[in-house]
Amino acid sequence: MVALPQTQDQPRVVLSARGLGKDFGGFTAVNDVNIDVHHARIHALIGPNGAGKTTVFNLLTKFLQPTRGQITLLDTDITRMKPDYVARMGLVRSFQISAVFPHLTVLENVRVALQRPNRLSTQFWLPLSSLDRLNERADRLIRDLGLAEFRDLRATDLSYGRKRVLEIATTLALDPKVLLLDEPMAGMGQEDVRMVANIIRDVARDRAVLMVEHNLSVVADICDHVTVLQRGEIIAEGDYASVSRDPRVRTAYMGTEE
Repeated sequence: MVALPQTQDQPRVVLSARGLGKDFGGFTAVNDVNIDVHHARIHALIGPNGAGKTTVFNLLTKFLQPTRGQITLLDTDITRMKPDYVARMGLVRSFQISAVFPHLTVLENVRVALQRPNRLSTQFWLPLSSLDRLNERADRLIRDLGLAEFRDLRATDLSYGRKRVLEIATTLALDPKVLLLDEPMAGMGQEDVRMVANIIRDVARDRAVLMVEHNLSVVADICDHVTVLQRGEIIAEGDYASVSRDPRVRTAYMGTEE
């Protein structure tokens, strides 16, 4: 698929893939994927089960090495880089399963995440009180994401939706330039879905967000651009209104154009 030309009113492309492909033995899981993720925009990657969405995520974040193609982050070729180096460059992801420390408080979880950007993660000889310097930044993140009233609760005592918000807080602690969210609404009730959708919208004001999401109502509500995958290939892209009318997308999801 030919990439759309950059226009003057579009924000900067911060994450890009060209001709991205991944083979597992004789099976092609991803083929010729081109994608541009823009600063301060929410970009959705959608498609039916088995479309290759998670594989593309794993390729972009370097959990998998591509068989072919090129990946660029902030104008730097990261195609052969390791995931930890890419994360330090500002590409940070969440996972489908909540990844917080259940027996630490909300504050303690955020402080753990803040240790790396503040160069405290390997200084094991420092007293625990040395982490107090992180409290101001941690409290600001906690307030910004609506978790202030839960600051001193253990993560295990939070609702599922609040745990996902806490996970977003810990990823934001790493100051990402590009945030990748893997099914952030999975398993949530409608009230939590609305809460997390609003938080993602706020988060995207000063960073790019790429998300895999099955909740198409959320995609329609908050996403600026949508890329649709089927069998590892892009079949449509654009705003939600245009891709939802595409007969190929309807066939991929429904098995019929009707």
